[in-house]
Amino acid sequence: MFGVFKPKAHIAQLPTGEINSTYKRLRWQLFLGIFFGYAGYYLVRKNFSLAMPYLIEQGYSRGDLGVALAAVSIAYGLSKFLMGSVSDRSNPRYFLSAGLVMSALVMFCFGFMPWATGSITAMFILLFLNGWFQGMGWPACGRTMVHWWSRKERGEIVSVWNVAHNVGGGLIGPMFLLGLWAFNDDWRTAFYVPAFFALLVAFFVWLTVRDTPQSCGLPPIEEFKNDYPDDYDSAYETEMTAKEIFFKYVFSNKLLWSIAIANAFVYLIRYGVLDWAPVYLKEAKEFTVDKSSWAYFLYEWAGIPGTLLCGWISDKLFKGKRAPAGILFMALVTIAVLVYWFNPAGNPTVDMIALVAIGFLIYGPVMLIGLYALELAPKKAAGTAAGLTGLFGYLGGAVAANALLGYTVDHFGWDGGFMILVASCVISIVCLTYALIGEQKHHKEKIEKESHMA
Repeated sequence: MFGVFKPKAHIAQLPTGEINSTYKRLRWQLFLGIFFGYAGYYLVRKNFSLAMPYLIEQGYSRGDLGVALAAVSIAYGLSKFLMGSVSDRSNPRYFLSAGLVMSALVMFCFGFMPWATGSITAMFILLFLNGWFQGMGWPACGRTMVHWWSRKERGEIVSVWNVAHNVGGGLIGPMFLLGLWAFNDDWRTAFYVPAFFALLVAFFVWLTVRDTPQSCGLPPIEEFKNDYPDDYDSAYETEMTAKEIFFKYVFSNKLLWSIAIANAFVYLIRYGVLDWAPVYLKEAKEFTVDKSSWAYFLYEWAGIPGTLLCGWISDKLFKGKRAPAGILFMALVTIAVLVYWFNPAGNPTVDMIALVAIGFLIYGPVMLIGLYALELAPKKAAGTAAGLTGLFGYLGGAVAANALLGYTVDHFGWDGGFMILVASCVISIVCLTYALIGEQKHHKEKIEKESHMA
């Protein structure tokens, strides 16, 4: 990779007596860096949703704003895949912090430059740029985790790290209310207040994140933990070419493709509920702006215990199998969406409970699919593998959640929008069931092969 993003070279290994303490210290440091770093990305990702009710009042239609909002998902899906490949060959210290700085600058444009919200075209371009910079976050964190934590401990680490989504995303609502109070009800504070804090987080990332263990004088994590995957090869410790990553380890992986398709429908539900919550709650359920902002906050933060529970269930109850836990959680999401849909206006408590339940449940499958992708490819190709699922999730799911739902609601009302959400729940369960069957078949073939060799 070019310039400052180039991976840091391996250095001579530290004395044996220093390895354990250095590994322990750096892993804590790195985890804090990627956790708060990725939470920072969410401070400047979904701000536009909070501003949409005000833009509708200015004359924009829900469908037009949905098209503009879809730019984030289009760009993010492409970037997570393409920049994921770049991140596999980059130093995450610089890669992660640079993407966050650029996203914050885009939000400052929305906050301080009137032309930024003067047309759908301007909003689409800026949101597309923001989505592209956002695609630099997940792959860099994934590269860090697969290099610094072994396979047997990775499920717990990824599930804890994954709640950074909710920490950052949930803070947007309270920050917006703080900005309204501090800056005379200026709705543009939804952009520039979180952007300021995102810049501080980017500096923290630069201070804490490092590249591979070998670049810090440490042995590979597999050697340190004596935890080698079944297909581990010492060649996986060397940087791979883009051609090797794409064609040898990603495009030919059938199981990776199956979970990528499942991810599209999971993301349609995730963002279909999240992005339209402020508008839906205001128009259909008569929520005030402060109540809808807190609902947005609760939806995100409910995902924290839900993600941790889902990770624990997949590790402990289903013995490391990701699909069964995903199926269970998506079945419960279907019930919560139906309650959120059919609860009549004037009963806000039930709406809040249903929204919190969706948030609690949906982030578990999101995390599991990302973790599964990391486990299906060598660690030098992890960012690209996760990027493929992200490409499907955002181009197939989030874009539909933004544009398709917006136009559906314009023409068929909120009932039409919820029909799409419920159908997506069902299809996601079918796709996860297909992935489970494929996983069981692969495991059976492996056992038979080992038995034959013995």
